[in-house]
Amino acid sequence: MSQTNVKKLTPEQAALIPVYREKWKARSLSTGPINRSQAEETVKSAYSAIGLKAPEIIFVDRPYEAADLIVSRLDNPSSELRSEFETKLRSPLEKQLRGYLRSQLESELQSQLQTQLEARLYTQLQTQLWEAHRNYLAGFIASQLPPEEVINEPSRDFYWQRLGRELFSNCIQPVLWAAYGSLFDFCISVLNLPHSYARNWIVFQSIVRDCGLIYPYDKVCIVCEKPLAKPSKRIALSADSNHRLHAEGKPAVQFADGVSIYAYHGVILPEWYGRLHPHEWQSKWVLKEENAEVRRALIQGITYDRICQELAVTELDSWQEYTLLSIEFDDDFDIVGNAKPVYLLKMTCPSTGHIHALRVPPDVRSSSRASLTAKEAIRWVNWGIDPEEFSVQT
Repeated sequence: MSQTNVKKLTPEQAALIPVYREKWKARSLSTGPINRSQAEETVKSAYSAIGLKAPEIIFVDRPYEAADLIVSRLDNPSSELRSEFETKLRSPLEKQLRGYLRSQLESELQSQLQTQLEARLYTQLQTQLWEAHRNYLAGFIASQLPPEEVINEPSRDFYWQRLGRELFSNCIQPVLWAAYGSLFDFCISVLNLPHSYARNWIVFQSIVRDCGLIYPYDKVCIVCEKPLAKPSKRIALSADSNHRLHAEGKPAVQFADGVSIYAYHGVILPEWYGRLHPHEWQSKWVLKEENAEVRRALIQGITYDRICQELAVTELDSWQEYTLLSIEFDDDFDIVGNAKPVYLLKMTCPSTGHIHALRVPPDVRSSSRASLTAKEAIRWVNWGIDPEEFSVQT
């Protein structure tokens, strides 16, 4: 099966890259109850494809239930099969298709198809969504231990290690597989690259389409429902055009059991912000919020123009991309020593255009000037380093 390596895309082929990226993004974000009969056939086909007998298949509505089953029923870590599915089912297809691509083209396609889905959407799901489930399972494990073991540090560490292994190391996540799928699909459907793993490709697509989280073991396979909102709310998993978790005034991710995550263009928000539409956010919240990323999201959602209008902002001084602002209040909103005015250092990122803002104490002046200067505010933000001494500005 000889095939000349593909060196360059035609304009028509290149134009299809975003089409296939969006196609697989839509698959990874699909919600609603899975077809359990179809999912069962998919799991059986997947086991058969790697040379194993069909296991007992258990369906659960949420990861909590999967975690409980894993800890209470499965004692043999050697029965974990995720890596075997990747080695025997996904990797051969990936290796053969990438073998037809010249290195430069492979890097380009991987970046625009796989990485954009994997690095953004998947990373947020991995680090944010499953944290709630891990915390729940930690409590479950502790509830099963004798009191003397709960306070025993080695025992606690052992169970935490097991928790991490069971919940993450042996979990097939269709969202991650969808990132690979966009690359495979483009190579097969657009570039017409041949491959000898037709069965693998069929099973691969079925896993992404038909299943939620999969916990595969030798004799048991646990399949979890996809993120699913209550029947009256169909939107349960949403992202913006850059594949970052995003929703306005509602959860970006929600399971049927009520576990929700609010996000604004990839920034995870506390519920008290996320459940409100950005039009309802108040400008004065920017001054109280201590988390820098959340504060940036607030500024982006409220808009800097609206903040300036609502807070009566005065520009006092500037230095390069930094602007020192003064804000006067008619009420007693300020809670830090009732200091008035409030000083805010606005920083505009040269590369992204994002506006960041940080509150600056009024007593950081290092000169005899009557008012604070932008450079003095910058020096305070940067732990006493004068802005003139920056060798590289970021």
